[in-house]
Amino acid sequence: MEFQKDTTFFSGRFKSMGFAIKGVFKLITTEHSIMVQSSLAVLMIIAGFYFEIDRYEWIMQILTFGLVLSIEGLNTAVEKIADFIHPEYHDRIGFIKDIAAGAVMFAALAALAVGMLIYVPKFLE
Repeated sequence: MEFQKDTTFFSGRFKSMGFAIKGVFKLITTEHSIMVQSSLAVLMIIAGFYFEIDRYEWIMQILTFGLVLSIEGLNTAVEKIADFIHPEYHDRIGFIKDIAAGAVMFAALAALAVGMLIYVPKFLE
């Protein structure tokens, strides 16, 4: 099957959205780290309603979820490509995968900081 580029604007965008939705579904249903992080996002949304966080806090929380889930998705893609190219263990592939996982750690630490800035004061009230 040969790839054929869709040259029309709207149908091309709809196809791209379809691929993106398919990718989101694959991430949520097959990747344990995405399952955990998505579950945490849902819990934080519930906490946001419970503690009646303000608009700015919602914005920060949503951006943080998006950041973590996006970086985790990219990390998963890097790992899948690396495993496809070199299925056996290799030091260079391991190095690449560690760097991608480190990027997720940066995002997760930022999310933790945002969560603490939003919710610790709520618990101390």
